[in-house]
Amino acid sequence: MSTQIFVNLPVRDLDKAKAFFSALDYASNPQFTDENAACVVISDSIYVMLLVEPFFQGFTRKPLCDARTHTEVLLCLSVGSRGEVDAMVAKALSAGGREPMEAKDYGFMYQRGFEDLDGHLWEVVHMDEDGPLAE
Repeated sequence: MSTQIFVNLPVRDLDKAKAFFSALDYASNPQFTDENAACVVISDSIYVMLLVEPFFQGFTRKPLCDARTHTEVLLCLSVGSRGEVDAMVAKALSAGGREPMEAKDYGFMYQRGFEDLDGHLWEVVHMDEDGPLAE
């Protein structure tokens, strides 16, 4: 499995955000879209996850900023196994990073994250492509 990138963005109005990206000719993946989030397909390996602000807030203990006046992003990389998730986070911690939240296991998805030296939030996930969202 090749590495994919998921750019997670908090949005105030999910329908308007989806319409905006649709106007740019990007399709949404309905398999990963619901009332809290929409998956915008940028390429075979790049996706933008539009997350309503309260749902986005569940992935960080830091307050959200207004992206119109500040810069904020939550970067997420996928890897091929749960072991690779743990290995990448271990490397980040060894290099001086910090783990801001505990690991999350959703059954079909295992997630851990780290802050880099500048405080940027990175998440590392392994997803079971045959999991419940594949139905």
